[in-house]
Amino acid sequence: MKILVTGNMGYIGPCVVERLRFSYPAATLAGFDTGYFANCLTNAEVLPECRVDQQYFADVRKLPAELLDGVDAVVHLAGISNDPMGNTFEEVTFDINHRASVDLAKKAKEKGVRSFVFASSCSMYGSADDSPRDERSPLNPLTAYAKSKVYTERDLEAMATENFKVTSLRFSTACGMSERLRLDLVLNDFVTGAVMSKKITILSDGTPWRPLINTKDMARAIDWAVTRDTGKGGAFVAVNVGSDAWNYQVKDLAEAVAKVIPDVDISINKDAQPDKRSYRVNFNLFRQLAPGYQPEVDLITTIRDLKEGLEGMGFSDGDFRNSRFMRLKMLTHLRNMHLLNDRLEWAHRKAF
Repeated sequence: MKILVTGNMGYIGPCVVERLRFSYPAATLAGFDTGYFANCLTNAEVLPECRVDQQYFADVRKLPAELLDGVDAVVHLAGISNDPMGNTFEEVTFDINHRASVDLAKKAKEKGVRSFVFASSCSMYGSADDSPRDERSPLNPLTAYAKSKVYTERDLEAMATENFKVTSLRFSTACGMSERLRLDLVLNDFVTGAVMSKKITILSDGTPWRPLINTKDMARAIDWAVTRDTGKGGAFVAVNVGSDAWNYQVKDLAEAVAKVIPDVDISINKDAQPDKRSYRVNFNLFRQLAPGYQPEVDLITTIRDLKEGLEGMGFSDGDFRNSRFMRLKMLTHLRNMHLLNDRLEWAHRKAF
């Protein structure tokens, strides 16, 4: 078996590669990444890419079709990965997250790839009432990032056949330690604030609902999707990935962090404009389709792992919201250094 993982040098990628290497020890694993965040390593004992057999550095918008020769499964993680980046680079987000994703799937199908796994998002539910959203619920994407996931999923569904199965994993909000940690995620932000300054600053009024999932459990779901039986779900399936137990209001997450890390002050912005991105999610379908791949890491364990990870790497940046571990800040730095152009393509440099 040969598996190509795009975006393997991001936040989720190292966890996914490690899981796939464990589950398919004889497989050939290939990574494909543009390398925006290659130097954002966090407490990694080895370079995570040592776990793949082949590593390609290129833009997913220009992925050569020949790289798909002999590939059995594509795990497509590459993309502009959150709302702040999507809002800043809106058209680029649609280019990378939607158009390039569909183009990759077309190339994969033409090359005989049999399984295409797409990292989608529950954010496509957008603003919703308190009833948990399931896969039949109306989609209400509020941002470029969420809209790009909706458009891609729509186009992938039209491409799926018995010989080209497509699995769209609508992930909950990611959290947890990684060898390329992101701090621009709600729980990761709260734990970092608690460790750095004994303060948790909630930028909203604390009431929005968020489903969360640990990076290790995301990798577990991807493992299932790579070889899932089309007899369960069909040639195309879009499925919410997470756990009913992990539907939390933002203020509840802050309180959970404070229980693990004592003497923490929680500050809520009571004057904040309402955050319309609020939704609870129903995960019944995922339980039915993948009973052996359900989330196993709980909230308290995730908080402890993050705390130990930050302490283990000696992280001491009190201004962490302006650090390179905030993905938009890293892209902005690369732009300011004239290393990326306005389309987030690596700029040509003069010889020296």
